[in-house]
Amino acid sequence: MIMKILAALVFFILATLVATTKSSDGAKSISHQIHLLRPQTGSGGRHVPGVSCLSWRLGVETRNIIDWTTVPAACEGYVGHYMLGHQYRKDSKAVTYEAYLYAKSLNLTEDDKNLWIFDIDETSLSNLPYYVHHGFGVEVYNSTTFDAWVLEGTAPALPESLKLYKKLSTIGVKVAFITGRGESQRSVTETNLKKVGYHTWEKLVLKDSSYSGKTAVIYKSTERKKLEEKGYRIIGNIGDQWSDLLGTNVGNRTFKMPDPMYYIS
Repeated sequence: MIMKILAALVFFILATLVATTKSSDGAKSISHQIHLLRPQTGSGGRHVPGVSCLSWRLGVETRNIIDWTTVPAACEGYVGHYMLGHQYRKDSKAVTYEAYLYAKSLNLTEDDKNLWIFDIDETSLSNLPYYVHHGFGVEVYNSTTFDAWVLEGTAPALPESLKLYKKLSTIGVKVAFITGRGESQRSVTETNLKKVGYHTWEKLVLKDSSYSGKTAVIYKSTERKKLEEKGYRIIGNIGDQWSDLLGTNVGNRTFKMPDPMYYIS
């Protein structure tokens, strides 16, 4: 009796699926079911039609979308909600957690030559207080207003990055900062880093005039090579831009922090 009931139930389900597929509005029915499974909001709850902004951010983070100048105007709300919401913090935590697990798994030589490279902007320090007033990347980059913000020296630490920095020090890994900030901003950058908890480092590299007109990839590759020539082993490298992680002498392993607000080649 039970077998007959099961057989009838299976037949009913199959018949329903076939009828739905053949019906004139079958495609709409299937599409609607899939539609219900798609996330339709940013972290702050704003509707994102067709999830185009979410897909755009995925393309940016995976480097399938490159050489872009500004965040699409339609995505300002989505990017803002993401950066100010819980998901950005969770994504950052996932990256730094894996970075520390990797570092902790290594059998490190105890000679003070194990080095981890940190980028600064949107990796160690957050410029969100600036971008909140400049469209979260929708506005074209303005070096004058951004440099004025940097000179205030009030950028907060990215919490998960600061945790990673502190954990690395407990296992004997040294830290070097390589930033796209100019040499003229060295003093304020040093003060800002120390004020928010980055108290010591092996090297703080800022971009001097000899790199004018050269890409970040060339600049950072060259500076990493210099560090290795001094005997350092770059066991890890973390940054928010792919240009922090591409090129030569990138280290044994790289970690990409989330940042859909701007692109640096």
